[in-house]
Amino acid sequence: MKSVLSLLFRLGKKKRPLEETVLMIQKGDSELQNQLIDQYKPFVAKAVSSVCKRYISEKDDEFSIGLIAFNEAIEKYSTEKGSSLLAFAELIIKRKVIDYIRKEARNAQTVNIDFQEYEEGEASQSKIEADLSIDEYQRLVEQEHRREEILFYQKRLKEFGLTLAELIEHSPKHVDARQNAMKVAQTLVENDELKQVLFQKKQLPVKQLEERVEVSRKTIERNRKYIIAMAIILSGDFIYLKDYIKGVLHS
Repeated sequence: MKSVLSLLFRLGKKKRPLEETVLMIQKGDSELQNQLIDQYKPFVAKAVSSVCKRYISEKDDEFSIGLIAFNEAIEKYSTEKGSSLLAFAELIIKRKVIDYIRKEARNAQTVNIDFQEYEEGEASQSKIEADLSIDEYQRLVEQEHRREEILFYQKRLKEFGLTLAELIEHSPKHVDARQNAMKVAQTLVENDELKQVLFQKKQLPVKQLEERVEVSRKTIERNRKYIIAMAIILSGDFIYLKDYIKGVLHS
């Protein structure tokens, strides 16, 4: 409780935005960093518990992994990503915990094989079964990664008043139209000034984009929602969705 009160005091009578506090930490305020981590332990525990599907306390190894991930999120967070710190941190925490669980499962499976005595043929068969089991587990882990990433993406879209259903509805129908819209999105995120307009004002800088791309203003406006949606992916930590974008560019 004392550390929380101290943190609030440091932030001043008027509460400072969390993202601004993180920027102060990134400039070297280690005391404020420790206080912020301590304050958000319940947030970390909740995020970890949602992955483990059980109550997680500070004594659990998974909680420690989550805490390290939260600290990593603080150090890597950038306002240019456009998302809030907590949304970004939740994604990082869940990824790290899932990776930890996968690693532990693989190690446990290997130990089981090493310490069991079999005839040569039986050992070989057991190894095959173990590999299949691990492959299936990894498939489920990747599936969970994708699910978490899509949930995070939906939150980001909501900040712009968009939904996945709208994105599907307003996606360009023709391949060349999708590729052109993708190039506009790439031009947008590669320009710091334009990207800042998008993520701070939640608006597409149509006029400025028109001057930088070989696409008409009418085409940009017609594909506005799709361009914004693609720019969000290109600017964020979306591993699987970026693979999807590669498919669009090369389709």
